[in-house]
Parts: sequence; structure tokens; C-alpha cells
Amino acid sequence: MTTQKKAISLSVNGISYEASIEPRMTLADLLRGELVLTGTHVGCEHGVCGACTVLLDGRAVRACLMLAVQADGASLTTVEGLETDGELHPIQQAFIEEHGLQCGFCTPGFLLTVHELLENSPDPSDDEVRDALGGQICRCTGYQAILRSVRLAATRLRDAQAAASSQGS
Repeated sequence: MTTQKKAISLSVNGISYEASIEPRMTLADLLRGELVLTGTHVGCEHGVCGACTVLLDGRAVRACLMLAVQADGASLTTVEGLETDGELHPIQQAFIEEHGLQCGFCTPGFLLTVHELLENSPDPSDDEVRDALGGQICRCTGYQAILRSVRLAATRLRDAQAAASSQGS
């Protein structure tokens, strides 16, 4: 029995894509295999580790659990979409400076999860950060450096927002 392909269109990191895919293809497989955006890592393939986290219309989702057809018409952000004009996003820079990454396998999922957190809560408490990151697994850092990275990123993003607001006044 032949499976009919489904045509989908979506925006990934601000670029429009159209694809003809099998309905059973995961979003992670579309991103990695078809669009060659390999920053989305596949670890457990059960949604437990968080390495495959991407932003779907601004919300963190597990790309290994989601079918690509479910993203039809959506706007996605992968780790490749965080930088702007060759400049690292403040979250990425904070993770480097505070040593919030080691091997890097889990890092894309952490970065995108933190992005969603800081969009919704610019000054989160440590408990809020721990809660938001509860679905991300890192086997290298011990999490304290990640917590420091989130705090630094939050401060820098708030400072940038305040500076932008004062220039607009």
C-alpha cells in the first residue's frame, strides 16, 4: 500500500518552505533530513530529553513527537534562527559566558525553552526557571551553570529592552 504524500507550507527561521511529505514524518525528521537544519537534535525520540525542542508559533514543542503535517501553516524557530546578522542571541552568549553547555547536544533545546520562558517571564525566579527547564535533560553540566546562564540572559534582555524603550521616548 502506497502512502500519499501531503503538501505542507511553513516558515522556518523566517524562510518560507513548501514540502511534499509522508503524513507519518516527524517534524524533527523534516527539519533535519529535508531542510538540513541539523541544530535540532534527536535524543530519546520519546519527548523526554528535550534535545529536539523548537518553537512553534512561539511555543516550545518537541519536534520528535510532532508530525510535520501538524506544522502546516505554522512559523517555526530552530536554534539556527536565534542569531541575527551573524550575532549570537543574548541567550546563546550567556550560555557561552556562564558555561551553561559542555558537549552541546542538549543546548539547542535549552536555548529555545529559555527563549520561550524569557518572552513570557522577563524576570523569572529560580523556581520558575527550574520548572520551565524540568523537561530538559543535560548529562554534563550539573544545571547550576545553566541556571546562571538563564539569569545572565534575562538581565541582558531586560537591559536591552529598557535601552530600546528609552531611545524610543
